[in-house]
Amino acid sequence: MRSSDQRNSIITSKRNARDKALAFAGPYLVNDHDVYTKATASEIVQRIAKGEWTSSQVLEAYIARSAMAQAETNFLYEDARKQAKELDAEFASTKVLRGPFHGVPVSFKDQYTIEGYDATIGFTAWANKPGTKDAFVVTQFRAAGAIIFVKTNVPQTMFAFECSNPLWGRTTNPWNNKFTSGGSSGGEGALLAMDGSALGIGSDIGGSLRIPASFCGIYSMKPSGERVSSFGIQGCRPGYEAIRSCLGPLARSVEDCELFCKTIFGQKDPAHQNIPLPYQPVELSSKLRFGYYLSDGLLESSPACKRAVLETVSALRKQGHECIEFASPLHTTAMEVFLGLASSDGYKKMLSYLDSDPMAITLGPRLPSFVRNLACWITKTFLGDSLFSRFFSAAREKSVLEFTDLTDGRNKVNAAWYEQVWDKYNFDGIIAPVQSLPAIPHGGTTYLAPLAAATIMFNVIDSPVGTIPVTRVNPDTDQLPADFVAGASGRSKMLDSRMYLGKNPVYDPKAMEGMPIGVQIVGKRWEDEKVLAMMHVVDEALGPRGFGPGNWTPRKTD
Repeated sequence: MRSSDQRNSIITSKRNARDKALAFAGPYLVNDHDVYTKATASEIVQRIAKGEWTSSQVLEAYIARSAMAQAETNFLYEDARKQAKELDAEFASTKVLRGPFHGVPVSFKDQYTIEGYDATIGFTAWANKPGTKDAFVVTQFRAAGAIIFVKTNVPQTMFAFECSNPLWGRTTNPWNNKFTSGGSSGGEGALLAMDGSALGIGSDIGGSLRIPASFCGIYSMKPSGERVSSFGIQGCRPGYEAIRSCLGPLARSVEDCELFCKTIFGQKDPAHQNIPLPYQPVELSSKLRFGYYLSDGLLESSPACKRAVLETVSALRKQGHECIEFASPLHTTAMEVFLGLASSDGYKKMLSYLDSDPMAITLGPRLPSFVRNLACWITKTFLGDSLFSRFFSAAREKSVLEFTDLTDGRNKVNAAWYEQVWDKYNFDGIIAPVQSLPAIPHGGTTYLAPLAAATIMFNVIDSPVGTIPVTRVNPDTDQLPADFVAGASGRSKMLDSRMYLGKNPVYDPKAMEGMPIGVQIVGKRWEDEKVLAMMHVVDEALGPRGFGPGNWTPRKTD
């Protein structure tokens, strides 16, 4: 194990290297660069194809803009500049684009292995160990003509939805630096929101694409598991497949999410680990049938998050679509299964990489059984919160028999959801909150980790899910009702109270004013293309609302 001095030396050297790279970025020139950073990835390719822009011009604008974000870990600027020159020379000679992402500056979450660069995921012990080979998805993007120019920050272990680690520090929300950018693809969320990248590539095992997309006001697409290959990416729990991680895009438009899927779907990786199902366009009915809910039955959604769903529903109804409210079942059971599976080894594998780093993950699974049992009893008996007690009890080390029983429970949740929702109501898609809160302050996941249940549900049943930015927090319309009661209808009293009551509730629409809020667009497994088509329908129904390229402006800087 490294000493604290050795660890601090690594941190200092890596951050100094980051600062040195930033110095070569060049200033962001509004008059010269805005035209490029205000374009979507799809528009960039079109302008290059017409000969109006060059790859090098576009890249320099995004390099300068990315240097403003402070959401990065590794900078590939010099390699990116070489690639841009090669693309420009190739196009000047042939007048043919290399691929559908020709000249598009693309950022990657830190876990993606890129030859010659670290993939630390926040561990100092993994610093200064550059990758020897590109991950398969990275290879696909290079072949498609993308310019890979930066890697972005993640939470330590990637098992949290706020973005901070001992090696690279904290990534803040681009709309208000008192709040997190989300996680685990939090660096991507912040960078895209600030127009620092044309497209970002992340991953999602419990909401890691959708949460930062909603917190930062951008778009994302979580495909069905195994639709995109994870071959060659870095992780701290290799072999854990009880809940499959899904790789997908964060973007500034639905079109760019779609371009990712059209390009990446269907290619077979070298180890044959993904399902090579090519992109298949779908034709939607002129009148769609959407289900929606305002709260998931586990946690009460804030007035702001409810309003995002209702505004989406209202916009769809005006376009002639049918929207039916229903009571969302199974979120509590799904969360219990997820926690049970995720903590089954007591987090031993992921924590084994900490070395001398401070631990930034719950100690729950490491508590002695008698302490756990006592805490559960106190929570249930004296605090009147049986739900929190159930979750706390689930987060512990398991036997192999318990693990297989939980895996069977996952399958039963999936079957029950199809029976109780898809088959019962015959929905085309579902509109759901991304979380109960529009955002959380730094350190909030320490006591509000169960908020991820809103997204975890769809990892457990492996649904494809898109995220659409809808609105922003408004203190005039989003105040908590005066008659709010913590723990009503079987919800967690402790979590409700922490979010909404007391002297310093987390939900504060005044402090959160202007923060983005998105919704989830949920589909059936393998119907990824239909989800993308429904994202187009929702996005067009909502109309212009201040999201997408060119809409970020700095707010609080204290």
